[in-house]
Amino acid sequence: MSEAVKSTSRGGFGPLKQKLFAVLWGATIIGNTGSFIRDVASAWLMTDLSTSPTAVAMVQAAATLPIFLLAIPAGVLSDILDRRKFLIAIQVLLACVSVGLMLLTAWGMQTIGSLVALTFLGGIGAALMGPTWQAIVPELVDKKDIKNGVALNSLGINIARAIGPALGGLILASLGGAVTYGVDVISYAFVIAALLWWRRPPTPRDELSEQFLGAFRAGLRYARASRELHVVLVRAFCFFALASSVWALLPLVARGLLGGGAGFYGILLGAVGLGAIGGAVVMPMLRDRLDADGLLLAAALVTAAVMAGLSFAPPQWLAVVGLLVLGAAWITALTTLNGTAQAILPNWVRGRSLAVYLTVFNGAMTAGSLAWGAVAEWVGVPAALLAGAAGLVIVGVVSHLLKLPKGEADLVPSNHWPEPLTAAPVENDRGPVLILVEYRIDPADRAAFLRALERLSAERRRDGAYAWGVTEDAARPGLMLEWFQVESWAEHLRQHKRVSKADADVQEEALRFHRGPERPSVRHLLAVHSRTAS
Repeated sequence: MSEAVKSTSRGGFGPLKQKLFAVLWGATIIGNTGSFIRDVASAWLMTDLSTSPTAVAMVQAAATLPIFLLAIPAGVLSDILDRRKFLIAIQVLLACVSVGLMLLTAWGMQTIGSLVALTFLGGIGAALMGPTWQAIVPELVDKKDIKNGVALNSLGINIARAIGPALGGLILASLGGAVTYGVDVISYAFVIAALLWWRRPPTPRDELSEQFLGAFRAGLRYARASRELHVVLVRAFCFFALASSVWALLPLVARGLLGGGAGFYGILLGAVGLGAIGGAVVMPMLRDRLDADGLLLAAALVTAAVMAGLSFAPPQWLAVVGLLVLGAAWITALTTLNGTAQAILPNWVRGRSLAVYLTVFNGAMTAGSLAWGAVAEWVGVPAALLAGAAGLVIVGVVSHLLKLPKGEADLVPSNHWPEPLTAAPVENDRGPVLILVEYRIDPADRAAFLRALERLSAERRRDGAYAWGVTEDAARPGLMLEWFQVESWAEHLRQHKRVSKADADVQEEALRFHRGPERPSVRHLLAVHSRTAS
């Protein structure tokens, strides 16, 4: 974070006072606007190529499928590669996709197959970019401004969503599909220029730099062992799986319940975008009055109220007002959960863990949409909306008891572990490694010590251990042996670098129970691989 400058304002727009954040934020609005322009052109072009609903739906499926397939691998890449260079490469890929769409359309050579294939490539670029772009926010702003930075990112997306489709439709109608795709190509030039201008310190590479498969496993281990991340994922899944009902059924609401056409449906979507912009603007004031749990509960109750209101087929003007409110509640939930996830993640695993979050988010939206569509087939759209609203209220109140983490821990590496003592240099790929830590405690402290070790075990697993345990000497009460295993010597050395200052405090809590003139002894046991003659 050497490029980050401390914010001089606590306001929600404080991050924009940082030149680096402001430039990249503006560039992303331009880039996202171009993406929405491209999507409008592709969706309309497909209706020219085929009247089949299946063919039209294939465009949307081709755009979203890569997110499910590649979110976690993309997160791994964002953690082991230079994020700035990776983002530039992704922008070049997306620009090439739009150039291909532009040329094929200009030459009259576009087909259903080429349109779907290029849309799928664009989806791959979007899937790769998502975790990486979110992961750089803490590099651009101070820690106390992370949530405001995340909120501004969401605001930027909704600004692009409000402008892009309308602008795309105007360009498409007046100048044609090739020019529309060309505008998207130009938008990537702005993003690439901003990324080239960003003088990000180079990511150091050494013999301990992670490789893809090892980093993938390390990321999954972290996600599996982090209770704080589990809380965010559970709260996110509960909210989005139920709230997805309004998105799945909104076209049917617009047509069947409210008697509108395609234009009115577009107005409803635009109202959501405008409401989200308004919600992002007032978010800092809301955050001064409510904590993260209060904000998420309020978002759930407001969303449920709008869903219930829509089920009674209100006048069209009132439905538009309801969608404005829904947009504000939606961005409140998004930024609260995303900001919390950002605040609890150390930098070394940020991209991978955010990818897990995005996978859960998209999975909840997809599974929820399919489920609520089936419910609507069975009981009708109004009853499905009411059921979703009731479920969201119940789950919102119950899940409110599962408090979101504060995200106030100091996750800066502590570098307090001494280098392991070895008789000779150890090859980095040698393993697995068994680490033994011997404690001598007062038997009267046994229960309290074990509780402290249990908290320590989560830290060991998050930072690289795939197995952990504690044993006691049957002949010498009070002699306790903590052990944990890592997959290689290099991974254990990385573990040394990953321990944060907050983790060091947890370790110190366990060390307070140790009795003796010296610190607990630590031994490193390497697996012996025997070779037998054939």
